[in-house]
Amino acid sequence: MGSYFSSISATVVEAENPHVRAFHSAESWQTHFKQIKDSPKLLHFTVSWCPPCKFIAPLFNEMAAKFTDAEFIKIDVDELSDVAKEFNVEAMPTFVLWKKGKEVDRVVGAEKDELKNKIEKHYQL
Repeated sequence: MGSYFSSISATVVEAENPHVRAFHSAESWQTHFKQIKDSPKLLHFTVSWCPPCKFIAPLFNEMAAKFTDAEFIKIDVDELSDVAKEFNVEAMPTFVLWKKGKEVDRVVGAEKDELKNKIEKHYQL
């Protein structure tokens, strides 16, 4: 049993910001998502080679540090394409705002003002 949980925790990596979690395996993502399904979260679907994703990453990290009532999660679409399909992600970056077990809003593209406004609308400081 210890090796099962060890393998899951080994695939959850802290992103460059301690307030952002990054998932690198579907198994670890599914396990985590089931545990926190109803809690507020912001899912950032990205890929490492995407210039707009890199452009908006500093704002995502800043908001993660500021809005600590929500979990900020980074999902690399190249690694977790099935998760991206599950959330109907068709372009990167895509941000899915989630509360009370359902999607409440979405931002597609590196729209800094739109993302900031929607985070401020849906999450508490």
